[in-house]
Amino acid sequence: MSIRHWPHTERPREKLLERGAHALSDAELLALLLGSGTRGRTAVELGRMLIAEFGSLRELLNSEAQRCLAQSGIGPARYAILKAALELARRHFREALRLGPALAAPEATRTFLVAHLRDRPYEVFCCLYLDNRHRLIAFEELFRGTIDRAGVHPREVMRQTLLHNAAAVIFAHNHPSGVLEPSQADELITRRLKEALALMDVRVLDHFIIGDGLCFSFSEHGLL
Repeated sequence: MSIRHWPHTERPREKLLERGAHALSDAELLALLLGSGTRGRTAVELGRMLIAEFGSLRELLNSEAQRCLAQSGIGPARYAILKAALELARRHFREALRLGPALAAPEATRTFLVAHLRDRPYEVFCCLYLDNRHRLIAFEELFRGTIDRAGVHPREVMRQTLLHNAAAVIFAHNHPSGVLEPSQADELITRRLKEALALMDVRVLDHFIIGDGLCFSFSEHGLL
């Protein structure tokens, strides 16, 4: 049965308008992004099938183009819509950091970093540049690859910090393995960066490791 023949209160769009987006299931929210179903499937059924196929909504939204486009009902236009929705969520978290001091809203910082880094198949080293009131100036991905092999270069970090006229920084990188514990290389580069930036009177407020949706704080564990 087509969604337009469903009871008014059960249609995803009307349900959202009357009760709020939180009242919708993942499949219903996905149906609104997809716009329509396929032959023999409503948009909600298609959404439910896709979530089951990928194992979770997160895996679906973070899937590579080749795998996603191989699914029935997903073409380039719908794939682009899904990726745009994911990027909007990431930008929403980033904007939340700009609304006030980064350390006054630690959960917003963690949520943004987890959303940005948790599903990367390779290590990414990032930096949040803050002003003297700890408000976000900029966020950048500086290096890709393992920290001990690709190398995080203090000179480049110092150059970008000067470019943004930052008074403080927060570092973050992911562990694709999901392991949260910092390696010796992680601790060594953090010390080197802290010492280098101290020469510029720039504080390193924290270094987060993201793994399997969780967050490890160097500061909270006395490693800064």
